[in-house]
Amino acid sequence: MDRGQNSGGLMSSAGLVRYFDAEDSNAIRIDPKTVIATGIMLGVVIQLLIFVS
Repeated sequence: MDRGQNSGGLMSSAGLVRYFDAEDSNAIRIDPKTVIATGIMLGVVIQLLIFVS
């Protein structure tokens, strides 16, 4: 890589960090525990369907 080239590192990701740090009042908020519980329940249902078939 040339010394004159910018590798992009932190400067290119600074906009994304600023974008994701912003709170949107219209955004859907889901509790992380709800996401984990839904994943576990989906896994149990799939295992039961595999066991039954």
